[in-house]
Amino acid sequence: MNTIITGLQWGDEGKGKIVDYLTESADVVIRGQGGNNAGHTVIANGTKYVLHLLPSGILWDSKINVISNGVVIDPIGLVSEIERIESQGISITPKKLIISDRAHVVMPFHKELDAAREASLGDRKIGTTKRGIGPAYADKINRCGLRMADLFDRAFAEAQITHRVAEANEILKRYDLETFDAAKVIDEVYTAFARLSPHVTNTIPALHAAWKSGKKLLFEGAQGTLLDIDFGTYPFVTSSNTTAGGSCTGSGLPPTAIDAVIGVCKAYTTRVGSGPFPTGDEGLSTYLHDLGREFGATTGRPRGCGWLDTVLLRFACMVNGVTGLAVTNVDGLDAYETLQICTGYLVDGTTHTLPPADRSAWDRATPIYESMPGWTCDTTACKDFASLPAQAKAYLARLSELCGAPIAFVGVGPDRTQTLVAN
Repeated sequence: MNTIITGLQWGDEGKGKIVDYLTESADVVIRGQGGNNAGHTVIANGTKYVLHLLPSGILWDSKINVISNGVVIDPIGLVSEIERIESQGISITPKKLIISDRAHVVMPFHKELDAAREASLGDRKIGTTKRGIGPAYADKINRCGLRMADLFDRAFAEAQITHRVAEANEILKRYDLETFDAAKVIDEVYTAFARLSPHVTNTIPALHAAWKSGKKLLFEGAQGTLLDIDFGTYPFVTSSNTTAGGSCTGSGLPPTAIDAVIGVCKAYTTRVGSGPFPTGDEGLSTYLHDLGREFGATTGRPRGCGWLDTVLLRFACMVNGVTGLAVTNVDGLDAYETLQICTGYLVDGTTHTLPPADRSAWDRATPIYESMPGWTCDTTACKDFASLPAQAKAYLARLSELCGAPIAFVGVGPDRTQTLVAN
């Protein structure tokens, strides 16, 4: 079965753990969009691994991992990540990791352009990770970006980099930000490319060969549906299609190759950066932060936390075609006697069961809640779905009913073994 794993909220749902869990029965793990603004934390055998560009399947020796054409790659950052993961005892070879020659390159100056854009927005800033993702995708759409394949033609690439550095410097000067020396940028990029080039290839025939031969493919989404450039809370979104469709366009595999879509969500809601957050709750945020939870894997920023929002989840299940839900962090609610579930928004006297496209409507949206009893006991020791407390199973059943998709997996802790398969 070929399966897409996609986030249903604003990212940080625990996709890396679900991918890691499902990788055991997969042959190929594919990353299809985003960049190193994403961060997946996987805990396996008591060791914590933080991944940004590397697919979570990299932790398994027998799997093929693919960074495909829809990803924007910071070569310097990727080499650093490879070295860090290798220092933790994980082998990364050209046979184990292949990188699409069609993937676009994030240059060092893209990061400063990201900062300049944020500075220009003032109070309206998006809250990006300033990893250069937006400017790299903008160059891609403007047809002036460099792809990994272009780096093999050094004369061409050097001319392009020199030209783009000059353009970027003019913008950066306006904001008193760091400017760049083209020769230094070229040297840094090519030092990293020397390490990466054995991995770079045309990944599309390799993926099609795996599909046609019956290999099991697992697509690892980054960020989440509410950050999708088309379906998210625009303009507070990322620069790629984070929904299930992005896995196809981002890999070169057709929709007919897909058998299932697992949508990952937390048992509550979180988000980082700017933008609307109707169910945000300061008390729940403080509680989870005091437990040492809900800090970003990429930036370390504390995430805003709030009650479960099924308006967003209902919409996310629709646009992704979710066939099963993976609900993580159920244990984060263990101490609560009463839980709130948002079932709709009240906007100007009208009830909305799907998120509005009108950005101003978010400022006037009031969540409509229904209460459910909590389970007030430790779920982290549960070994199977049947052993969950009755109130937790009722909460999950209501989540499933409101979202229109069945529960497939439940997470009750960060470790690989704390993943329960629903009946």
